[in-house]
Amino acid sequence: MQPKIYAGLVLAICITSHTVYAQDLDARPTWYLQIAQGEESSHAAVLGTTLPWKNGPWYLGSGQVRGHWDIWLGGWSNKDLNNHRFSTPALGIGPSLRWRGAQGTSPWFVEAGTGIMATGKRLYNDGQRMGTRFNFASHVGVGMNFGHQRAHELSLRLQHASNAGIQNPNPGINFVQLRYAHAF
Repeated sequence: MQPKIYAGLVLAICITSHTVYAQDLDARPTWYLQIAQGEESSHAAVLGTTLPWKNGPWYLGSGQVRGHWDIWLGGWSNKDLNNHRFSTPALGIGPSLRWRGAQGTSPWFVEAGTGIMATGKRLYNDGQRMGTRFNFASHVGVGMNFGHQRAHELSLRLQHASNAGIQNPNPGINFVQLRYAHAF
């Protein structure tokens, strides 16, 4: 073959693999570390994984939507009514939907999800102890992929945790979360 044919073939493979890979950014599982700062000096650190759904993607406007399961384990730190700091383990699982522009090839994404979580001790906020150790945790966020093969991910999320009025008191608690994830 002539050099022009080789060059054209290599270029076609690169474009095809980049396009296929870019469309599959959210089809890869990830491991992540997430830190969070909440109201009334609450904070958390968790390790987790995202497991993509087999179905999808779905196209919405100029982008695509994919879903994944988010499973995490970590520790939350809070102050009780006597202003004493304590830590408690936390475990959570829930579904998330992620929209990525440019038909799924943009490095930027927006995300929303919900789930359930259990803590070893009840959390406190606004001078009240939450009514249950089992709560719902809903979030919205924005993030981007970067690096070699866009395997790295950084996102900023807002999360609200409460028991949805199942048992009072239910002051709820809000967190700002920073997440670093790596695809595997």
